[in-house]
Amino acid sequence: MRSSVILLAALGLAACTPKVPDSGAGFQDYNTYMKNQTAAAAAPAAPAAAPSTGFSPESAAAAIDAAEGVPPAASGAPLAAPGVAAATTGAIIGATAATVPEGERARGNAPAGIAETTSEMTGAAPGTVSDEQDFAAVTQRETIASDAARIEANRAQYQIDQPTALPQRTEDGAPNIVAFALSTTNPVGVQMYSRGGIRLTSFEAACAKFASPDLAQTAFLEAGGPKSDRKGLDPDGDGFACAWDPTPFRLATQ
Repeated sequence: MRSSVILLAALGLAACTPKVPDSGAGFQDYNTYMKNQTAAAAAPAAPAAAPSTGFSPESAAAAIDAAEGVPPAASGAPLAAPGVAAATTGAIIGATAATVPEGERARGNAPAGIAETTSEMTGAAPGTVSDEQDFAAVTQRETIASDAARIEANRAQYQIDQPTALPQRTEDGAPNIVAFALSTTNPVGVQMYSRGGIRLTSFEAACAKFASPDLAQTAFLEAGGPKSDRKGLDPDGDGFACAWDPTPFRLATQ
């Protein structure tokens, strides 16, 4: 009885166990594998993909037109090759050169209102020299006599400016701050003159009335400086008003 129960339990467990797939499914034996490899090597190779032609201006233009909603242009004559375009351009240049009167060399192709120059040759082949550098062209229109006449014309336009005497300084009575700077030797801030202790205005307010230190020094000298300081511009008594400094004038003479 116990053996029957154990057998039934084993059969039930076997029925509940999931089926394991065949791990060898899809594989083949070695001889079949080698036969397939030999057949694949003997088969003709597939045609290679066509090489890329690179950037296409026509395709790029068509893509831009499609993105901007521009309808495609009607198909017409094919675009000319670069060589054809160059030949057409040369023909146009040659036609322009043909309009030059016989016996005269083309000397320019400037737009209306702009003076033509010999360096802008019409109909000149690429790689050739300009009209001014072409000896044959120059000798056709220029001579020794024309060169001499041109030199004389240029010489007649010469203008020589002769030096004149320097203007003399007029004595207008105003103090000369340059002469005063050269007459002093003391550094800025070193007292040379006595100053009173009572001042009606501040030093900053007195100096603020002048647009520059040079103007302040001129006014200071006109008012009796450097010995006296009636305007309150030189409280330290060095003889220099406000921020005026005689050093640059002294260095200019060295």
